[in-house]
This record gives sequence, C-alpha cells and structure tokens, in this order.
Amino acid sequence: MPVKVEQELYLDPSIRDWVLIPITLIMVLVGILRHYVTQLLVSAPKKQTLAAVREQRALARGAILRTSTPLSPLYPSQYKAFSVSLAAALSSGGYLKEEKPKEGEEDKVQNPFDPANMDGMMDGMKNQAVMMVPNMIIMQYISVFFSGFILIKLPFPLTLGFKSLLSRDIAMPDLDVRWVSALSWYFLNLFGLNGVFKLLLGSDNAAVDTRDMSGNMMPSLPSGPGAPDPSRLFRAEVENLALAEGSYRWACEGVENRVLARFGKV
Repeated sequence: MPVKVEQELYLDPSIRDWVLIPITLIMVLVGILRHYVTQLLVSAPKKQTLAAVREQRALARGAILRTSTPLSPLYPSQYKAFSVSLAAALSSGGYLKEEKPKEGEEDKVQNPFDPANMDGMMDGMKNQAVMMVPNMIIMQYISVFFSGFILIKLPFPLTLGFKSLLSRDIAMPDLDVRWVSALSWYFLNLFGLNGVFKLLLGSDNAAVDTRDMSGNMMPSLPSGPGAPDPSRLFRAEVENLALAEGSYRWACEGVENRVLARFGKV
C-alpha cells in the first residue's frame, strides 16, 4: 500500500512581506474607507411618524403572540383576550397610518417611480456601487500580478471539498488542500473580516455587505416600491392568529405533576 508523502514547499519570505500582509492590510483599509464613503453618500434616514411606527410594529406583536403558542407563558384567558383584541384592531384598521382603502381601491399598486420611493432606490444603488467597484479593482489587481502565488499553508487538516475555495487559481490537482493561493486569500479576507470591522467600526458598520442580522429579528412591514398593501397583511395576520389558537398550550399546565415526577414523588 503506497504511503502518502507530506508535501513540503519552501515559501520565500518576500511573498509573506510583499503579498500576504499587503493584501490583508489593503482589505482592512478598503473596508474602513468603504464604511465612511457609505456614510457620506447615503442620506440620513427620515424620521418616521408615530402612526408609521405603530403600523410597522403591529405585525411584530402578532408574530410574537403566535410563536409563543406551543408553550405560552400567558394564562388561557389572557392569551384569548390578547388574541381577540389584536385581531379586532388589525381587522378594523386601527393600526394603519392612512385611512382604510375604500371598496374597489384595495387592488391599487404602489407606483415604483413615486418620488417618495426614489430615495431608497438611490441609496441601494450607492451601496452596491461602493461595494462592487473596489472589490472588482482589487480582484483584477490580484489576478493580474499575483496569479498562481502560494501564500500560506493552513496549520489544520481539511477535506478535498475546500480545494476549490483555497486553490482557485492554481491548476495543480495533487497540491495539498491546505495551501492557499493569492486569489483565495483575497476571498477569505473579503468574507472573514467582519469580526475585525466590528471591533474597529462597531457592530452597525457598512464595511461588509453581509452583516450579522441575528440581533435584528423584529419583523416589520416591507416598504419601498412594490411593497404589499398593509391592510392585506393585517387581514392575513388575523387569519394566522385564528389558526395559532389550535396549537396553544399553557406553559404551566400540569406543572405540579411534572415537578413531582422529576423528583420521583409520583
């Protein structure tokens, strides 16, 4: 049985000093510059009225109430009262910031070229331009000047599935998967510096296009061109609340027996 010989390559220290470290520093500096350029280009968000905020948070209340039904902390009568009152408010249009549409006007679609919606479209285009232009320039620069360069060897083993990620511009099928090429190092920095930017610029930064959204899970109404009618979403939420009552279960139901069974008293 043939014994696999470990590949050992000698990397010139100049590659580390003039390729590896500069690419990392350039990616960090470009991310910081992108953050401040985005702040300069994107207009400040407009202050919303109280009615608009109430409309956006109405669906969130219904979603929170529905997701708590499998083990709800609310007593059955309390849950019923909250569900009925919220469904009645959503049905009557009490949370709508505008008047309830008249009969025959419910199918009205928002104009995507409405001047009120153009600001959001322009901000989105500016963000995409600030993200795409520097990335295209840096990737082309690395592809032209450092194509085929091997920069570093990872100190831990990996499966062959990572070879296309770590050796994108090296046509050597027998090369160990742990060797990282210049172009692959660029992509690793592009998607792996989010934590560094959070330390330097804060969690709410514009340095990367894939932000961590785990801290912003509050549902709200979509806005902008082509957004659905809030009154339709409210009617759908009323139906969802009615369906959720079938899966309601009080968290403290039978808690006495459960506690006694846990301590072996039953």
